[in-house]
Amino acid sequence: MSDQAIINEVGLRDGLQNQPVTVDTDTKAQLARLLVDAGMRYLEPVSFVSPKAIPQMADAAALTPLLPHDEGLHYTALVPNLKGYQLARDAGYPTVALVLSTTDTFNQRNLNMSLEQAAQSCEAIIAAAKEDGIATRTYIAGSFACPYDGPMPVTLPQKLAARMFAAGSDEVAIADTIGAGNPQQMKDIMAPLIREFGAEKFYVHLHDTRGLAAAMAWAAADLGVRRFDASVGGLGGCPFAPGATGNMATEDLVYLLESAGLKTGVDVERLRAAVALAQQATQRPLGGRILSWMESQENQGKTPCLW
Repeated sequence: MSDQAIINEVGLRDGLQNQPVTVDTDTKAQLARLLVDAGMRYLEPVSFVSPKAIPQMADAAALTPLLPHDEGLHYTALVPNLKGYQLARDAGYPTVALVLSTTDTFNQRNLNMSLEQAAQSCEAIIAAAKEDGIATRTYIAGSFACPYDGPMPVTLPQKLAARMFAAGSDEVAIADTIGAGNPQQMKDIMAPLIREFGAEKFYVHLHDTRGLAAAMAWAAADLGVRRFDASVGGLGGCPFAPGATGNMATEDLVYLLESAGLKTGVDVERLRAAVALAQQATQRPLGGRILSWMESQENQGKTPCLW
């Protein structure tokens, strides 16, 4: 089993999309640079969505050329439909992220489609991406619970994941969109999928609404998953998912994985500058638990020893 873990930084997209304070394009570019300087190599900085629906993402095309272009960086753009896919393709994104929610209600609120319509839309985008040589990752949103219809049976995200793989999706992300899951659910959903498709095909996307994101991340890692989303400082929230709070903080996920012997290539100390800028830009307190601990050690005149 590999000891190399990939963290996909979604703070610029999922983290900012629901913030009440508008963050300007240059600040977003500065934040991307700080994240890259801290060791992030996988980032999801934009979504090509309606600016009326999500104003924070209105500058997706303008931000793209301002992003760092260091060697070894991997960028993903989230796309809600075929039009969004075409914009991402034309902007040069090598990977696109699609969203398929587990219920009719969630898909209607998120995409203005039924579940079946959303699944067919994802299949059409995957087919187009195959033609264009663009990789796809399909998110199964609300895998643990729908914000409108409540808890989901484990067979539903499993069925949708299998359908997306059959359509040709390169990867599938199991998403706890509102932070309602628990580690046992993670095992129940993921174990059969990993046996059938392999752990390397999966991402895990977690929100920390009820404080269980770290436990769920470790449950996934223990099953062999090595690809995770996280958001700097714990930024996050979904405009179409009432009650959803921040994603798992990138710095906490780095600490969890590194302290358990997995390699992320990310420096927690250097992430502090990114958290500080994100906090200033959004005008709200941010930062994972590991940063609070580090500050407490420094206040006592100690040098934090992370692992």
